[in-house]
Amino acid sequence: MTALLTAVALVAFAANSLLCRLALGGGGIDPVSFTAVRLLSGALVLWLLTRVGGERSGQGATHGSWWSGFALFAYAAAFSLAYVSLSAGIGALILFGAVQVTMLGIAMRRGDALGRSQIFGLVAALGGLVVLVLPGITAPDPLGAVLMTGAGIAWGVYTIRGRGTATPIRMTAGNFARSVPFALLSLLPAATSLHTNMRGLGLAIASGALTSGLGYVVWYRALRGLAVAEAAVLQLLVPVLAALGGVLLLGEQLSVRLVGASLLILGGVALAARKPRAAVAR
Repeated sequence: MTALLTAVALVAFAANSLLCRLALGGGGIDPVSFTAVRLLSGALVLWLLTRVGGERSGQGATHGSWWSGFALFAYAAAFSLAYVSLSAGIGALILFGAVQVTMLGIAMRRGDALGRSQIFGLVAALGGLVVLVLPGITAPDPLGAVLMTGAGIAWGVYTIRGRGTATPIRMTAGNFARSVPFALLSLLPAATSLHTNMRGLGLAIASGALTSGLGYVVWYRALRGLAVAEAAVLQLLVPVLAALGGVLLLGEQLSVRLVGASLLILGGVALAARKPRAAVAR
């Protein structure tokens, strides 16, 4: 079940990336409005799920927190703003590189040591990401790079904070609800540059309600069966899925480089996801 939930969540993350590219790249909505609509629609659909989801609130259960809500807002806002000045390939490399460093750093600090196969797999997967974007790698826009790094750190923190929750729907709903005030406040300084059309609005709603809100619930449930290191490395599959989605859905060209890089990343993830023999024996 963990494998299925993880696969669904990673596909949702990749689809979310495609929706964001479509909305911002086509000029259908500005990044600040996209973030606000994304978080608000996610909060609404998750609130509805809490009414019918059937999750029981156990004694001492927490339904989100302001720190997690802020981390969610920080990720979503920085992600949207960074893609104004960064290409998709460089943005993905910076984002998921920051996620890996954040999550693996926290895991190692907590004593979750990595085995040799996990270290080798991580290096191979990161190498595959470099191969995937190598022809487009130039000196990125400094502000865009900082924003995307911040987005990756925020997403890593958000993921760690939600790991092991017994009520993923209620917790995710609570985090989304707490992220909305931050998103609404962010509209004020950008009031003169806000714009949207029906297409951009629809893509932002789909991003929030489906690939973000529901996707994060599935991800939290998958995290119950994943170690922190496994969760970190598995997310390296998202850029590959997003790239393949671009080929299938956006008409982007399939290249030998894309196939080779995808195989390298998939092989690295397979190695990194293996549990050490000692852990299996226990």
